[in-house]
Amino acid sequence: MAHSLKSSTEAARSNRPNLSTDAIRSTKEDLAGCFRMAARNGFEEGICNHFSAVVPGHDDLFIVNPYGYAFRELTASKLLVCDFNGTVIDGDGEPEATAFYIHAEIHRRLPRAKVAFHTHMPYATALSMTEGAPLIWAGQTALKFYGRTAVDENYNGLALDHREGARIATAAGDADIVFLKHHGVLVLAPTIAEAWDDLYYLERAAEVQVLAMSTGREVLPVAPQIAEAAYRQMREGDPESARAHLAAIRRQLDAEEPQYRH
Repeated sequence: MAHSLKSSTEAARSNRPNLSTDAIRSTKEDLAGCFRMAARNGFEEGICNHFSAVVPGHDDLFIVNPYGYAFRELTASKLLVCDFNGTVIDGDGEPEATAFYIHAEIHRRLPRAKVAFHTHMPYATALSMTEGAPLIWAGQTALKFYGRTAVDENYNGLALDHREGARIATAAGDADIVFLKHHGVLVLAPTIAEAWDDLYYLERAAEVQVLAMSTGREVLPVAPQIAEAAYRQMREGDPESARAHLAAIRRQLDAEEPQYRH
């Protein structure tokens, strides 16, 4: 299912910027921690899913996982730095082709999306395959995403060229969460912490909705005015809560899988 992206790197490497800053190192460690915790939570699918983050101080470069690795294998030093033309500026290997074509266009066309997480995590993906809006707004956790979602209705096969990535970016619009019909989900955020927080709680919201639907009983949505109020309450503290959430997963990994930082 996964496809390697072939590119030339030597010319770009000879003129590359300084990528040894503390900010870039910290970003790679945060991203590696998210890959490891995503694997623990069953969010990955083989070697096919991908997370990316714009390089601090370099809005024309992004960090992404290399082709051929499962999330649980990734470390900070294994991550690649690429430009929007597919050139690997730093790191060994190549990005997976669909990772490049989706994430390059997302970061190029949506500057607000400093971070993009794409997975086929099971419960959210299951809802992408159903008729109608994926989230019913029946559970409190789901209300974190009230008014923040979009649906890409036009599944078009694998994203193996810039046009498909551009189409997905257009479908995202102003949304933070994009359900890709018949495919998976895309989480867009200004920080890695907020992307992780949204990814985690999106799957939890989808899981309890699928469980509720499986009872065969009617699933009752929250009244719109209450849903809106609850959404605003949650969003007021979201950035700080997300930072604490990321710090918590890094403490767990530091104790149990410290190699993610290397």
